[in-house]
Amino acid sequence: MKAIFDIENKQIRISQTIQYQNTTQDELQTIYLNDWNNSYSTKKTPLATRIADEYKNDFHLAKSKDRGFSVITSIKQNGESLEFQQLKNQIDIIKVELKEPLKPNNSYTIHLEYIVQIPSDKFTSYGVTNTGDLNLRYWYITPAVYNGTWQYYSNKDLDDLYIPASNISLQIEFPIGYKITSELDVINSSQSNKNQIVNLKGNQVINNKLFLSKASNFNTIQSDDFSLISNINDEGLEMIDKVLITEKITKFIQNKFGNYPHQKLLLTDIDYNKDPIYGLNFLPSFIKPYPPHFQYELKLLKVALRNYLENTLLVNPRTEQWLLDGIQIYYLMNYVDEHYPDMKFLGSLANFWGIKSFHAANMKFNDKYVMAFMLMARTNRDQPLTTPKDSLLKFNYSIANKYKAGLGLKYLGDFINHDIVENSLSSFVIENKLKPVTTLDFEKYIKSKTNKNIDWFFTDYIATRKRIDFKIKKVIKTEDSITVTVKNKRDNSMPVSLYALNNDSVISKKWIETITKSKTLTIPRNDANKLVLNYNNVIPEINERDNWKSLKGFFFNNKPLQFRLFQDIEDPYYNQVFFMPIAQFNNIYDGFTLGMKVYNKTVLRKQLNYKIEPQYALKSKTFTGSAVVSMTHNLENNNLYAINYGIGFGYLSYAQNAFVRKTIPSLTFMFRQENDFRSNKRDALMFRFVDIHRDNPNTILTNNQPNYSVFNARYVDSNDNLINYSRWSADFQASKNFSKLSFNYEYRRLFESNRQLNLRFFAGTFLKNDNDPTSIFFSFALDRPTDYLFEYPYLGRSESSGIFSQQYIDAEGGFKSKFDPDTRFANQWISTANASTTLWKYVLLYGDLGLVKSKFNNAKFVYDSGIRINLVTDYFEIYFPLYSNLGWEVGQPYYDQKIRFKFTVDPQALLGLFRRRWY
Repeated sequence: MKAIFDIENKQIRISQTIQYQNTTQDELQTIYLNDWNNSYSTKKTPLATRIADEYKNDFHLAKSKDRGFSVITSIKQNGESLEFQQLKNQIDIIKVELKEPLKPNNSYTIHLEYIVQIPSDKFTSYGVTNTGDLNLRYWYITPAVYNGTWQYYSNKDLDDLYIPASNISLQIEFPIGYKITSELDVINSSQSNKNQIVNLKGNQVINNKLFLSKASNFNTIQSDDFSLISNINDEGLEMIDKVLITEKITKFIQNKFGNYPHQKLLLTDIDYNKDPIYGLNFLPSFIKPYPPHFQYELKLLKVALRNYLENTLLVNPRTEQWLLDGIQIYYLMNYVDEHYPDMKFLGSLANFWGIKSFHAANMKFNDKYVMAFMLMARTNRDQPLTTPKDSLLKFNYSIANKYKAGLGLKYLGDFINHDIVENSLSSFVIENKLKPVTTLDFEKYIKSKTNKNIDWFFTDYIATRKRIDFKIKKVIKTEDSITVTVKNKRDNSMPVSLYALNNDSVISKKWIETITKSKTLTIPRNDANKLVLNYNNVIPEINERDNWKSLKGFFFNNKPLQFRLFQDIEDPYYNQVFFMPIAQFNNIYDGFTLGMKVYNKTVLRKQLNYKIEPQYALKSKTFTGSAVVSMTHNLENNNLYAINYGIGFGYLSYAQNAFVRKTIPSLTFMFRQENDFRSNKRDALMFRFVDIHRDNPNTILTNNQPNYSVFNARYVDSNDNLINYSRWSADFQASKNFSKLSFNYEYRRLFESNRQLNLRFFAGTFLKNDNDPTSIFFSFALDRPTDYLFEYPYLGRSESSGIFSQQYIDAEGGFKSKFDPDTRFANQWISTANASTTLWKYVLLYGDLGLVKSKFNNAKFVYDSGIRINLVTDYFEIYFPLYSNLGWEVGQPYYDQKIRFKFTVDPQALLGLFRRRWY
């Protein structure tokens, strides 16, 4: 390949020859090529869709000049042009028709001429940087793999292109002043007045990253067998320390996997940022709980293991990524066990006063792998390891599935024999270097090394999301023996280890296999005083709270209460109760409230949760607060994925010197698409009974019925996406004096022109209404609902003037202008439509129109319009009314009181902005 770089215009002109041998027994008439640079060319490619799915709008809002593309001028075979086309909906894949069929063991040779327009690096970290440097990966066209079927797929920023190992010869021409960094060997170089030419070569190459920079920050450290080139942040270490650490890591890898088949191993900051040591990367830079050499060592090791395996094991990284992940994490854990066995999860923070009493302070560094996987398993979001990489949730493909794979190999090693599994992993990599391998190859290989039945590892652990949960059900003890019954609480065939302990000393260990429902066995007592399942925590078990039985008597099987200030990691040997001081601002009547939250929720979610929040309101000088207890049942392999039921209580101000007590038992069914976890489509069916008792109701203008109860049934269907957002709900309410039905629909669209369109429709009608016709309390509202169910986050719920009366919530009529009381409310029916569209960036024009009908009145047509400042959609917005039924509002008195605000002070709501990218 000859590549001429025009960095000023962000272009590469490429002349390329590909020779490909057909190693199968099939005859090929059509071939496929990967042109992943072209995945940046439009806003509708799989790459663009993927970026938008994770709520990143930089690609969708980017200018055309910042996005890349490829222009192919010719593809020829023996001087004759070949027919080629981009696949529909996959324009980064090229289909080429050969002149003559390619027979088995024969080769084709084609010549390509094309231009690459390099994208900005802000989308995937690869491309042109702000300083004009080039970070390149997947920048030229490559052949797809054919192994009986064509293995091609589109770029989705997963760094998982599947190509054959190739012998590569490149001639790179680029301007003087730039330095080139590559894993390929430099054969020779020359330069003219303006450009320099470098010839590069590599044999059996898979990855070919290329970096052109004005001031290279790569350092090269030569080991005995290969060079390690890196620009990973060195934590300020001295060069001698970096050399020693690099030698330590290269020796570790070579001891495990043998000699590296290439001369250079390239490790980049981009590699690390895309696959960091999670935990280290979330801390502020000024907090350094780990020694600098430890952080740098693990960063370097993780990236080195990843790149070494990617460059030697030829697996399909889209469909069988778990194998590379498992080996990488397995050896990462082994390295810490071998070199840093006493390293804590919290590092030096574990020794701080106030922290060292927490269970989290006792966790080893490697315990984080189980905890991170359990974050997904406990919330019913985990996915099988065999799930294609592009079908995984971001948290799963970045963290949870990697960890589950590594933990699985540890589990397998503990079951078979640690040395057998480690030696088998090493020899598997060594014997299959630069060879195509699959999960089936690995399965056959590992089974050949043991006589134990390990089918469960591949059928249950790898291929399904079956959880692991065992329980010691019954124990009968004598002076000489112990008869124990172990229950398998899940439908799987996985084994579990049973330990007999004397205090903290292990007396015996036995593996129990094929527990269909339960299994009873007898073991020697040998002075044991406790039985524990999975004592060494090697098995990633979803619930360890019922894994032990004391042999000292019934009293000792009761878990003691453990009280902790602030939330902690779950300790299965205690019933934990947490206390947390809280300071909140819920409304202007209570003002700031100070109190204490008492709860049982650990970092990992439990089925049964309770929370009690007594508070003292500084302004109303009254004790307020809330309490809730709920149970969640997670359902596997079903669109109905969770059922939640519980009861909540609350006491707070709703006006000056007026308080409300509410009791809300509820039952909720939650649905998702079981075959597509990445889909944001969610459905929920909720039933609740809202019981309201109000004190001093006559202090404000409201109905004269202080106490009432409402049965509420609501169905919500939502599909929350960056480009297309839709949500609809149907709501039924029934009380003693009324029943009503309403329907709400919202739709948002972000167009390729960066214009946003927002539509909303609401309709509601009373089925029965025996309330006082002059009362508005239970009526539909045009612009500000009375919220008699007390479900909206009003800061000044009962205000009729002042800034807190201007708080806007998207509910019911959805109008922004304030009309006369006889127009603002409807005690018969209402129908409204709300729309807004972009004027410029975050400035939108809105318009509302509707019909409201009350008893004894004709239906009224209403409308309003204005400017919407959309700072953060759904969280921070400002509305400026312009024209409505009231006329030209800008010129009217007290216009500042007509401006409406939407804002939230709920931290959990703001955290949703972060969570939706990961889950």
